Amino acid sequence: MLYVCGVLFMKQCTAQGVGLWRITFVSNLASAVMYLPLLAYGGEWPALSEFWQPAVAAALFIGGQVFTFLALQKGDVSVATPVLGLKPVIVALFVVIVIGEGISVRLWCSAALSAAGVALLNRTGGGRHHHVLSTIAVSLLAGSCFSLFDVVIQKFSPGWRFGRFLPAMFAFVTIYSFAFIPFFTAPLKSTPREAWLALRWGSFFMALQGLIFICSLAKYGDATALNVIFSSRGLWSVIAVWWVGHWFGNTEREIGHQVFRIRLFGAILMLAAITLVLI
Repeated sequence: MLYVCGVLFMKQCTAQGVGLWRITFVSNLASAVMYLPLLAYGGEWPALSEFWQPAVAAALFIGGQVFTFLALQKGDVSVATPVLGLKPVIVALFVVIVIGEGISVRLWCSAALSAAGVALLNRTGGGRHHHVLSTIAVSLLAGSCFSLFDVVIQKFSPGWRFGRFLPAMFAFVTIYSFAFIPFFTAPLKSTPREAWLALRWGSFFMALQGLIFICSLAKYGDATALNVIFSSRGLWSVIAVWWVGHWFGNTEREIGHQVFRIRLFGAILMLAAITLVLI
């Protein structure tokens, strides 16, 4: 639900002319600040030879963001988003390949159901699509980067102190984020004053939900189950848009009853997926 709050504010930013690269740059800086309190957990830092691990995790995180932007800029959101929704299935594959854990049939089914639910929840009605194959390919790259990021967190975090790996990783994310600056449509200081409030709140909520999810992943593992449950953000997004989206200038509630019924079926699949995980 925190993710949905962040997205509503971020959509408000884009409507006011703030580009995705600027939004993500500010959001990444906010995330880096919010991870600093984890240093209070104490403990010694590992040898410098181990710092390639948070550097790789940060690179995967940034790679997922970049490929997502490319998919959304070059193609249609209605094509990119369902492909990105395959993340629970991709995570399950990487858990088997990278970590060597077995995935139960029940968890595979829940991952597949959540992916199908995401696809239906993001139906926007008719319309012609553009650059479909390239959009699917880039979206798969984005989903793979984010999925491998989750699995790398699960794999590397236990070897570090809890309050060391994540702050180190987001330090690298901050450094990498400066590569976004050349792609700004306008300087950061030229951001409209009315957009800054939405940008600050959006960055706060996105950073907070990321902190909760990634800390849970680092401490407890089980990337596949966490991703199935976290994919319910699509369900909460539909509910939020329907109830309060107009407060943010969002007009998606006017999509029509047929699309809403399809999304309702997607919500049922999503709830079934979560139920399988929690049994």
